[in-house]
Amino acid sequence: MRVIVTENYEELGKVASQHLLGHLFSKQDRVNLAITAGTTPVEVYRYLIPEVKGKAYLSHAHFYNFDEIPYKESQREGITMSDLRELFFKPAAIPETSIHVLDGQNYQGQDQRIHQAGGLDGVLLGIGADGHYCGNLPGTTTIDDQTTKVICDDQMKARIGRHFEEAADVPDYYVTMGPKSIMAARHLILIANGKRKADIMRKFLEEEISLALPATILKLHPNLTVIMDREAASDLTKSDELGSN
Repeated sequence: MRVIVTENYEELGKVASQHLLGHLFSKQDRVNLAITAGTTPVEVYRYLIPEVKGKAYLSHAHFYNFDEIPYKESQREGITMSDLRELFFKPAAIPETSIHVLDGQNYQGQDQRIHQAGGLDGVLLGIGADGHYCGNLPGTTTIDDQTTKVICDDQMKARIGRHFEEAADVPDYYVTMGPKSIMAARHLILIANGKRKADIMRKFLEEEISLALPATILKLHPNLTVIMDREAASDLTKSDELGSN
């Protein structure tokens, strides 16, 4: 595991984008990346977009979403992919043939499709305050799970309901790449920023691997890069062991 602490969020975005670009430029044949939606990667994509937009020589790059919250009883595209389109795919002019959608209908074939495409070269991940990554929240998946459907109880429905304007659209399930699927990738890049992530980053880096904190399993990956800004690193007690950028 390599840990990089940047001075601020802007620098985090630059450093993380450089890691993704490293994958894109390291191979001339197909490169497969799974990327995260949400607020944490906004600055990453801000740096990445001008580097990839309109670049014909990057036509070998292919992108995947690793989880999806569908609309209930609707053919409308899910929350994650809609977010990724607005954050990155549209402004970067990524062709539709390079976007590989995971949804509630095709999730059972996700791992086979990725395997046939050569596997994931990299995964850009965030981390939740409860230690979740992708859709792997505490108590929802097991270590041996590949891409799976997670049935939502009332508490989970309330949690994901914030993504929807209408209560009738809140689904009974979501889909996610499980621990086994994510750990199969060749490189994991975990990003965190802000004081609100300081406590979970301390737990992630300094506590033992635990099912109660799902992301801690990622520390077993042979090629994990953690990139966080100084605020997210502010609660660490072993800061002398960390690298800075």
